[in-house]
Amino acid sequence: MDDDLLVPEDWSDEAIRVIICDDHALFRRGLLMVLEAEGGIEVVGEAADGHEAVATATELTPDVALMDVRMPILSGIDATRAINEAVPACKIIMLTVSDDEDDLFEAIKAGATGYLLKEISIEEVADAIRAVQGGQSLVTPSMASKLLVEFTNLSKRADSPDHAGTPRLTDRELEVLRLVAEGMSNRQIAEELGISENTVKNHVRNILEKLHLHSRMEAVIYAVREKILDIS
Repeated sequence: MDDDLLVPEDWSDEAIRVIICDDHALFRRGLLMVLEAEGGIEVVGEAADGHEAVATATELTPDVALMDVRMPILSGIDATRAINEAVPACKIIMLTVSDDEDDLFEAIKAGATGYLLKEISIEEVADAIRAVQGGQSLVTPSMASKLLVEFTNLSKRADSPDHAGTPRLTDRELEVLRLVAEGMSNRQIAEELGISENTVKNHVRNILEKLHLHSRMEAVIYAVREKILDIS
């Protein structure tokens, strides 16, 4: 990961339970070997297609699922959507060769917490798992530029007359949203604002409900669209 990727230090002693969903057995095996050598991460299952990914996640209720976009039988994006509904506590990281912006946007809308290209070193995946489990949202830098283009388009749509009905957030909710968009975990936000972590969780839940959003990643898009977070 980039040097500026902050990996939260507030891990519990309990290992992060992970499933690997990819149709290439050799890639799964290599990733499994690397992750098993990492402390605090336990690979509890594997899946070779999207349908199997949903079944495995539903049965094992992992903390994190690593998901390829291009999967047989059921696409990784459709599997992500199904897992997000069946096991909402499971964080999903898309780990793929696809740099198609449509896949990126659809993955975010399906509830993915991260979108990483397989160009990253396999050893960096462990850092990504820890970061996502700690409350961060991750996008490979080369894909982030594609998000900025979408942010620009969304900003233009925001100026339309139909946009007047946007739900209003409280000052504190706006503050929390800005910090979420900056990549802070709930623990970090609590420390920044001097409030409890449970209060932060309640604010995040209220924000998502008010704005009809499904994930923290969608909240980032909203924050930039509304100029709550300025990305230059």
